[in-house]
Amino acid sequence: MGKTLIEIKRELDANVGKRISIKANGGRRKTVERSGFLEETYPSVFIIKLDEQQNSFERVSYSYADILTETVELTVFDDENPLVSV
Repeated sequence: MGKTLIEIKRELDANVGKRISIKANGGRRKTVERSGFLEETYPSVFIIKLDEQQNSFERVSYSYADILTETVELTVFDDENPLVSV
């Protein structure tokens, strides 16, 4: 059964501040993998603060529709153990 945008937002709201791993479609058959912390959620987007050692920029944002359409795959970690995949 598919999730709705509201369910995705609620799930992310509950995990603000936790470690997160992102696998995103970078276009032209490229996949981008990043990690950081779920910093904030807004009505249409969520913000991830990226690890400074791995990335040249601090933050990235995605919409909940990116998760719904499977353009972005998220894994939330709780003390370095996978907690939930969104």
